[in-house]
Amino acid sequence: MKLKGERVASDMMKEISKILLTEVKDEDLKHVTITYATVTNDLSFARVYFTTLDDNKRDKVIKDMNNASSFFRTELANRLDIRHIPEIKFVYDESIEYGKKIEDIIEQINKED
Repeated sequence: MKLKGERVASDMMKEISKILLTEVKDEDLKHVTITYATVTNDLSFARVYFTTLDDNKRDKVIKDMNNASSFFRTELANRLDIRHIPEIKFVYDESIEYGKKIEDIIEQINKED
């Protein structure tokens, strides 16, 4: 059985992804993928991790996502059946980038053999 925080985090990920696809006007934000979310036990704060296809605009996208957090909270309030929508902090997920670097290193080692 999922804990309430995990369920809320999962629901937030799904809904934010839908919002990015259908509601957001900024083209840079249309290339954002939500990868993971965590919510505190008291449901007051959420960290939403994301990546973007355009690495050159990463800093702009991080800023824009966090500037739009109140927009996302308003949209989530209309879509989720919970009393209080957590404060949202968007965090760039570097794990995919890290995995790619490791993959490149392994590929390089295999070429040298």
